[in-house]
Amino acid sequence: MPSPVSYIRYSDAIEQVPAGEDATIDAIIASMTHESEKVAARQHHTVRASHAKASAFLKGELRVLDGLPPELRQGVFATPRSYDVAVRMAQGPGEHLPDSVHTHRGLAVKLFGVDGDRLPGHTDTTQDFVLATGPVFPNGDAASFLTAMRGLEAGAGGTMPDAVKSAVSATSGVINTVVKAVTGSDSPLMDFFGHTPRHPLTDCYYSQAALRYGDYVAKIVAVPVAPEQDALGRDAMDLHGNPDVFRDATVAYFRDRPAVFEIRVQLCTDLGTMPVEDASVPWPEDESPYRPVARLTLPPQDALSDARRLFMDDVLSFRPGHSLAAHRPLGSLMRARLRTYPALYAFRQRQNGSPQVEPKSLADIPN
Repeated sequence: MPSPVSYIRYSDAIEQVPAGEDATIDAIIASMTHESEKVAARQHHTVRASHAKASAFLKGELRVLDGLPPELRQGVFATPRSYDVAVRMAQGPGEHLPDSVHTHRGLAVKLFGVDGDRLPGHTDTTQDFVLATGPVFPNGDAASFLTAMRGLEAGAGGTMPDAVKSAVSATSGVINTVVKAVTGSDSPLMDFFGHTPRHPLTDCYYSQAALRYGDYVAKIVAVPVAPEQDALGRDAMDLHGNPDVFRDATVAYFRDRPAVFEIRVQLCTDLGTMPVEDASVPWPEDESPYRPVARLTLPPQDALSDARRLFMDDVLSFRPGHSLAAHRPLGSLMRARLRTYPALYAFRQRQNGSPQVEPKSLADIPN
Protein backbone atom coordinates (compact mmCIF):
# COMPACT_ATOMS: atom_id res chain seq x y z
CA MET A 1 0.00 0.00 0.00
CA PRO A 2 1.36 3.47 -0.87
CA SER A 3 1.94 5.83 2.03
CA PRO A 4 -0.83 8.39 2.59
CA VAL A 5 -0.06 11.90 1.38
CA SER A 6 0.89 14.32 4.15
CA TYR A 7 -0.30 17.87 3.53
CA ILE A 8 1.43 20.87 5.07
CA ARG A 9 -0.70 22.30 7.87
CA TYR A 10 -1.22 26.04 7.84
CA SER A 11 0.43 28.16 10.54
CA ASP A 12 1.44 31.79 10.75
CA ALA A 13 5.08 30.65 10.81
CA ILE A 14 4.86 29.53 7.16
CA GLU A 15 5.40 33.12 5.98
CA GLN A 16 8.89 34.57 6.35
CA VAL A 17 8.80 38.36 5.95
CA PRO A 18 12.18 39.82 4.93
CA ALA A 19 13.52 43.02 6.42
CA GLY A 20 12.54 46.09 4.45
CA GLU A 21 9.55 44.55 2.68
CA ASP A 22 7.18 47.32 3.78
CA ALA A 23 9.43 49.90 2.13
CA THR A 24 9.58 47.76 -1.01
CA ILE A 25 5.78 47.63 -1.18
CA ASP A 26 5.61 51.40 -0.64
CA ALA A 27 7.89 51.80 -3.65
CA ILE A 28 5.73 49.43 -5.75
CA ILE A 29 2.62 51.49 -4.93
CA ALA A 30 4.41 54.71 -5.83
CA SER A 31 5.72 53.29 -9.09
CA MET A 32 2.40 51.81 -10.19
CA THR A 33 0.58 55.01 -9.26
CA HIS A 34 3.02 56.98 -11.41
CA GLU A 35 2.44 54.61 -14.32
CA SER A 36 -1.33 54.99 -13.87
CA GLU A 37 -0.96 58.75 -14.04
CA LYS A 38 0.93 58.48 -17.35
CA VAL A 39 -1.70 56.13 -18.82
CA ALA A 40 -4.52 58.41 -17.63
CA ALA A 41 -2.89 61.38 -19.35
CA ARG A 42 -2.97 59.46 -22.65
CA GLN A 43 -6.41 57.90 -22.26
CA HIS A 44 -8.11 60.78 -20.39
CA HIS A 45 -9.42 58.30 -17.81
CA THR A 46 -7.74 56.43 -14.98
CA VAL A 47 -7.95 52.69 -15.58
CA ARG A 48 -6.84 49.65 -13.60
CA ALA A 49 -3.09 49.45 -13.12
CA SER A 50 -3.27 45.90 -14.49
CA HIS A 51 -5.92 44.01 -16.46
CA ALA A 52 -7.41 47.28 -17.65
CA LYS A 53 -9.04 46.09 -20.87
CA ALA A 54 -11.96 43.79 -20.14
CA SER A 55 -13.14 41.01 -22.45
CA ALA A 56 -16.37 40.21 -20.61
CA PHE A 57 -18.47 41.11 -17.56
CA LEU A 58 -20.38 38.09 -16.34
CA LYS A 59 -22.82 36.74 -13.79
CA GLY A 60 -23.03 33.10 -12.81
CA GLU A 61 -22.88 30.46 -10.13
CA LEU A 62 -20.16 28.56 -8.32
CA ARG A 63 -21.28 25.16 -7.00
CA VAL A 64 -19.16 23.29 -4.48
CA LEU A 65 -18.95 19.61 -5.35
CA ASP A 66 -20.49 16.85 -3.26
CA GLY A 67 -18.38 14.19 -1.57
CA LEU A 68 -15.12 16.07 -1.18
CA PRO A 69 -12.53 14.47 1.13
CA PRO A 70 -11.86 16.26 4.43
CA GLU A 71 -8.68 18.02 3.28
CA LEU A 72 -10.60 19.68 0.43
CA ARG A 73 -13.63 20.66 2.53
CA GLN A 74 -12.13 23.98 3.63
CA GLY A 75 -13.25 27.62 3.68
CA VAL A 76 -15.87 28.41 1.04
CA PHE A 77 -15.57 24.81 -0.17
CA ALA A 78 -16.47 23.29 3.21
CA THR A 79 -20.04 22.31 2.32
CA PRO A 80 -21.75 21.40 -0.98
CA ARG A 81 -23.63 24.60 -1.77
CA SER A 82 -23.91 27.27 -4.48
CA TYR A 83 -22.73 30.89 -4.53
CA ASP A 84 -23.78 33.69 -6.85
CA VAL A 85 -20.70 35.09 -8.57
CA ALA A 86 -19.58 38.07 -10.63
CA VAL A 87 -16.70 37.52 -13.07
CA ARG A 88 -14.50 39.94 -14.99
CA MET A 89 -12.26 38.65 -17.80
CA ALA A 90 -9.51 40.94 -19.05
CA GLN A 91 -6.21 41.32 -20.86
CA GLY A 92 -3.11 41.83 -18.73
CA PRO A 93 -1.72 45.32 -19.42
CA GLY A 94 -2.65 48.32 -17.31
CA GLU A 95 -3.86 50.25 -20.35
CA HIS A 96 -6.23 49.78 -23.26
CA LEU A 97 -4.10 48.34 -26.05
CA PRO A 98 -4.98 46.67 -29.36
CA ASP A 99 -5.22 42.90 -29.01
CA SER A 100 -2.12 42.51 -31.17
CA VAL A 101 -0.41 43.10 -27.79
CA HIS A 102 -1.37 39.68 -26.47
CA THR A 103 0.09 39.30 -22.99
CA HIS A 104 -1.16 37.29 -20.02
CA ARG A 105 -4.88 37.40 -19.10
CA GLY A 106 -6.95 37.52 -15.96
CA LEU A 107 -10.16 36.06 -14.62
CA ALA A 108 -11.44 37.60 -11.38
CA VAL A 109 -14.25 35.90 -9.46
CA LYS A 110 -16.34 37.45 -6.67
CA LEU A 111 -18.49 35.12 -4.54
CA PHE A 112 -21.50 36.52 -2.65
CA GLY A 113 -23.09 35.39 0.61
CA VAL A 114 -19.89 34.01 2.11
CA ASP A 115 -19.89 33.26 5.84
CA GLY A 116 -16.88 33.11 8.15
CA ASP A 117 -14.13 35.19 9.74
CA ARG A 118 -12.71 37.77 7.34
CA LEU A 119 -9.39 39.45 6.86
CA PRO A 120 -8.95 42.75 8.72
CA GLY A 121 -10.63 45.61 6.85
CA HIS A 122 -12.99 43.35 4.88
CA THR A 123 -16.47 43.72 6.33
CA ASP A 124 -18.58 42.43 3.43
CA THR A 125 -19.80 38.89 2.75
CA THR A 126 -17.75 38.46 -0.43
CA GLN A 127 -14.76 36.32 -1.38
CA ASP A 128 -12.57 37.23 -4.35
CA PHE A 129 -10.24 34.92 -6.25
CA VAL A 130 -7.97 36.89 -8.60
CA LEU A 131 -6.60 34.49 -11.22
CA ALA A 132 -4.35 34.79 -14.28
CA THR A 133 -2.94 32.65 -17.06
CA GLY A 134 0.20 30.75 -16.17
CA PRO A 135 0.74 28.62 -13.05
CA VAL A 136 3.44 30.95 -11.70
CA PHE A 137 4.24 34.67 -11.66
CA PRO A 138 7.45 35.78 -13.43
CA ASN A 139 8.65 37.72 -10.38
CA GLY A 140 8.75 35.57 -7.27
CA ASP A 141 8.54 38.21 -4.56
CA ALA A 142 7.94 41.90 -3.95
CA ALA A 143 11.60 42.86 -4.30
CA SER A 144 12.05 41.18 -7.69
CA PHE A 145 8.78 42.67 -8.92
CA LEU A 146 9.98 46.15 -7.97
CA THR A 147 13.29 45.54 -9.76
CA ALA A 148 11.41 44.50 -12.91
CA MET A 149 9.19 47.57 -12.75
CA ARG A 150 12.16 49.88 -12.40
CA GLY A 151 13.79 48.20 -15.37
CA LEU A 152 10.72 48.90 -17.48
CA GLU A 153 10.62 52.52 -16.30
CA ALA A 154 14.28 52.97 -17.19
CA GLY A 155 13.55 51.71 -20.70
CA ALA A 156 10.76 52.74 -23.01
CA GLY A 157 8.06 52.55 -20.34
CA GLY A 158 4.84 54.27 -21.24
CA THR A 159 6.38 55.97 -24.28
CA MET A 160 6.71 52.73 -26.29
CA PRO A 161 4.44 52.90 -29.36
CA ASP A 162 1.67 50.30 -29.62
CA ALA A 163 3.26 48.87 -32.77
CA VAL A 164 6.47 48.16 -30.88
CA LYS A 165 4.52 46.59 -28.00
CA SER A 166 2.78 44.35 -30.52
CA ALA A 167 6.12 43.28 -31.97
CA VAL A 168 7.53 42.54 -28.50
CA SER A 169 4.42 40.53 -27.69
CA ALA A 170 4.62 38.50 -30.90
CA THR A 171 8.35 37.88 -30.51
CA SER A 172 7.90 36.75 -26.90
CA GLY A 173 5.25 34.30 -28.02
CA VAL A 174 7.58 32.79 -30.63
CA ILE A 175 10.43 32.49 -28.12
CA ASN A 176 8.11 30.82 -25.61
CA THR A 177 7.06 28.28 -28.25
CA VAL A 178 10.71 27.42 -28.90
CA VAL A 179 11.47 27.16 -25.18
CA LYS A 180 8.50 24.84 -24.67
CA ALA A 181 9.57 22.65 -27.58
CA VAL A 182 13.06 22.27 -26.10
CA THR A 183 12.27 22.04 -22.38
CA GLY A 184 8.70 20.73 -22.36
CA SER A 185 7.41 23.68 -20.31
CA ASP A 186 6.49 27.31 -20.78
CA SER A 187 8.78 30.20 -19.93
CA PRO A 188 6.83 32.25 -17.34
CA LEU A 189 8.41 35.53 -18.43
CA MET A 190 7.90 34.92 -22.15
CA ASP A 191 4.31 33.76 -21.62
CA PHE A 192 3.65 36.85 -19.50
CA PHE A 193 4.67 39.17 -22.33
CA GLY A 194 3.65 37.01 -25.30
CA HIS A 195 0.79 34.76 -24.26
CA THR A 196 -0.58 32.62 -27.09
CA PRO A 197 -3.46 34.63 -28.64
CA ARG A 198 -6.10 31.89 -28.40
CA HIS A 199 -9.72 32.38 -27.36
CA PRO A 200 -9.89 33.62 -23.73
CA LEU A 201 -12.45 30.93 -22.83
CA THR A 202 -9.95 28.16 -23.63
CA ASP A 203 -7.34 29.30 -21.10
CA CYS A 204 -6.68 28.00 -17.59
CA TYR A 205 -6.51 30.69 -14.89
CA TYR A 206 -4.33 30.27 -11.78
CA SER A 207 -3.88 31.96 -8.42
CA GLN A 208 -0.14 31.74 -9.25
CA ALA A 209 0.82 32.48 -5.64
CA ALA A 210 -0.19 30.53 -2.55
CA LEU A 211 -3.10 31.08 -0.24
CA ARG A 212 -4.35 29.57 2.95
CA TYR A 213 -6.80 26.76 2.36
CA GLY A 214 -8.40 26.42 5.78
CA ASP A 215 -6.16 24.00 7.68
CA TYR A 216 -3.79 23.73 4.71
CA VAL A 217 -1.92 25.74 2.05
CA ALA A 218 -2.84 25.67 -1.64
CA LYS A 219 -2.94 27.14 -5.10
CA ILE A 220 -6.12 27.33 -7.21
CA VAL A 221 -6.86 27.01 -10.92
CA ALA A 222 -9.99 27.46 -13.06
CA VAL A 223 -9.97 24.95 -15.96
CA PRO A 224 -12.39 25.23 -18.95
CA VAL A 225 -14.50 22.08 -19.22
CA ALA A 226 -17.64 22.85 -21.28
CA PRO A 227 -17.82 21.03 -24.63
CA GLU A 228 -18.56 24.35 -26.32
CA GLN A 229 -15.27 25.74 -25.00
CA ASP A 230 -13.36 22.67 -26.11
CA ALA A 231 -14.80 23.13 -29.61
CA LEU A 232 -13.10 26.54 -29.84
CA GLY A 233 -9.74 24.79 -30.14
CA ARG A 234 -6.36 25.96 -28.90
CA ASP A 235 -5.03 27.60 -32.07
CA ALA A 236 -4.01 31.24 -32.21
CA MET A 237 -6.74 33.66 -33.27
CA ASP A 238 -6.38 35.96 -36.26
CA LEU A 239 -5.41 39.35 -34.81
CA HIS A 240 -5.33 41.27 -38.09
CA GLY A 241 -7.83 44.06 -38.67
CA ASN A 242 -9.59 44.00 -35.30
CA PRO A 243 -8.03 45.64 -32.21
CA ASP A 244 -10.73 44.09 -29.99
CA VAL A 245 -10.77 40.52 -31.31
CA PHE A 246 -10.66 38.86 -27.86
CA ARG A 247 -13.51 40.97 -26.52
CA ASP A 248 -15.63 40.50 -29.63
CA ALA A 249 -15.07 36.73 -29.63
CA THR A 250 -15.94 36.39 -25.94
CA VAL A 251 -19.07 38.54 -26.15
CA ALA A 252 -20.23 36.64 -29.26
CA TYR A 253 -19.69 33.31 -27.50
CA PHE A 254 -21.94 34.26 -24.57
CA ARG A 255 -24.83 35.29 -26.79
CA ASP A 256 -25.98 31.67 -27.02
CA ARG A 257 -23.50 29.40 -25.22
CA PRO A 258 -22.52 28.71 -21.59
CA ALA A 259 -19.00 28.50 -20.23
CA VAL A 260 -18.01 26.17 -17.41
CA PHE A 261 -14.76 26.17 -15.46
CA GLU A 262 -13.82 23.47 -12.98
CA ILE A 263 -12.18 24.93 -9.88
CA ARG A 264 -9.27 22.75 -8.78
CA VAL A 265 -6.97 22.97 -5.76
CA GLN A 266 -3.32 21.93 -5.39
CA LEU A 267 -2.45 21.30 -1.75
CA CYS A 268 1.11 21.93 -0.57
CA THR A 269 2.95 18.79 0.54
CA ASP A 270 6.53 20.11 0.84
CA LEU A 271 7.59 23.70 1.51
CA GLY A 272 10.97 22.91 -0.07
CA THR A 273 9.63 22.02 -3.50
CA MET A 274 6.44 24.09 -3.11
CA PRO A 275 7.63 27.38 -1.61
CA VAL A 276 5.21 30.00 -0.36
CA GLU A 277 7.58 32.98 -0.51
CA ASP A 278 8.65 32.55 -4.16
CA ALA A 279 5.68 32.71 -6.56
CA SER A 280 7.92 32.04 -9.58
CA VAL A 281 8.52 28.39 -8.61
CA PRO A 282 6.03 25.87 -10.06
CA TRP A 283 4.63 23.37 -7.59
CA PRO A 284 5.24 19.86 -8.98
CA GLU A 285 1.95 18.30 -9.98
CA ASP A 286 3.41 14.82 -9.74
CA GLU A 287 3.86 15.47 -6.01
CA SER A 288 0.42 17.04 -5.54
CA PRO A 289 -2.03 17.24 -8.47
CA TYR A 290 -4.78 19.81 -8.84
CA ARG A 291 -8.05 18.25 -7.61
CA PRO A 292 -11.61 19.45 -8.37
CA VAL A 293 -13.61 21.20 -5.64
CA ALA A 294 -16.25 23.26 -7.50
CA ARG A 295 -17.77 24.23 -10.84
CA LEU A 296 -18.11 27.81 -12.07
CA THR A 297 -21.00 28.08 -14.54
CA LEU A 298 -21.52 31.21 -16.66
CA PRO A 299 -24.78 30.98 -18.67
CA PRO A 300 -25.48 32.75 -21.98
CA GLN A 301 -25.86 36.50 -21.37
CA ASP A 302 -25.04 39.98 -22.60
CA ALA A 303 -21.42 40.13 -21.51
CA LEU A 304 -20.91 43.77 -22.50
CA SER A 305 -24.05 45.74 -21.65
CA ASP A 306 -23.38 49.44 -21.09
CA ALA A 307 -24.74 49.49 -17.53
CA ARG A 308 -22.81 46.41 -16.43
CA ARG A 309 -19.61 47.62 -18.10
CA LEU A 310 -19.77 51.00 -16.37
CA PHE A 311 -20.30 49.41 -12.96
CA MET A 312 -17.75 46.60 -13.27
CA ASP A 313 -15.11 48.78 -14.90
CA ASP A 314 -15.47 52.04 -12.99
CA VAL A 315 -16.95 51.06 -9.61
CA LEU A 316 -16.29 47.42 -8.77
CA SER A 317 -12.97 46.12 -7.50
CA PHE A 318 -11.59 42.60 -7.29
CA ARG A 319 -8.75 42.11 -4.82
CA PRO A 320 -7.04 39.38 -2.80
CA GLY A 321 -7.93 41.23 0.41
CA HIS A 322 -11.65 40.57 -0.14
CA SER A 323 -11.23 37.26 1.60
CA LEU A 324 -12.07 34.96 4.45
CA ALA A 325 -9.26 34.40 6.90
CA ALA A 326 -9.46 30.78 5.73
CA HIS A 327 -8.20 31.87 2.29
CA ARG A 328 -5.67 34.51 3.33
CA PRO A 329 -3.15 35.20 0.55
CA LEU A 330 0.35 34.01 1.46
CA GLY A 331 3.89 34.95 0.53
CA SER A 332 5.75 38.09 -0.46
CA LEU A 333 3.95 38.72 -3.76
CA MET A 334 0.56 38.30 -2.10
CA ARG A 335 1.51 40.58 0.80
CA ALA A 336 2.36 43.21 -1.81
CA ARG A 337 -1.02 42.67 -3.49
CA LEU A 338 -2.84 43.01 -0.18
CA ARG A 339 -1.56 46.58 0.13
CA THR A 340 -1.22 47.53 -3.54
CA TYR A 341 -4.74 46.68 -4.74
CA PRO A 342 -6.65 48.92 -2.28
CA ALA A 343 -4.17 51.77 -2.69
CA LEU A 344 -4.45 51.76 -6.48
CA TYR A 345 -8.24 51.34 -6.34
CA ALA A 346 -8.56 54.36 -4.03
CA PHE A 347 -6.32 56.38 -6.37
CA ARG A 348 -8.34 55.36 -9.43
CA GLN A 349 -11.65 56.24 -7.79
CA ARG A 350 -10.37 59.65 -6.61
CA GLN A 351 -9.06 60.48 -10.07
CA ASN A 352 -12.31 59.50 -11.78
CA GLY A 353 -14.61 60.90 -9.11
CA SER A 354 -16.18 57.46 -8.68
CA PRO A 355 -17.39 55.86 -5.43
CA GLN A 356 -15.72 52.94 -3.68
CA VAL A 357 -18.49 50.33 -3.51
CA GLU A 358 -18.53 46.65 -2.61
CA PRO A 359 -21.85 45.11 -3.72
CA LYS A 360 -23.88 43.13 -1.20
CA SER A 361 -25.35 40.70 -3.69
CA LEU A 362 -25.39 39.86 -7.38
CA ALA A 363 -28.56 41.94 -7.71
CA ASP A 364 -26.47 45.07 -7.08
CA ILE A 365 -24.66 44.53 -10.39
CA PRO A 366 -26.61 45.77 -13.43
CA ASN A 367 -27.69 43.39 -16.18
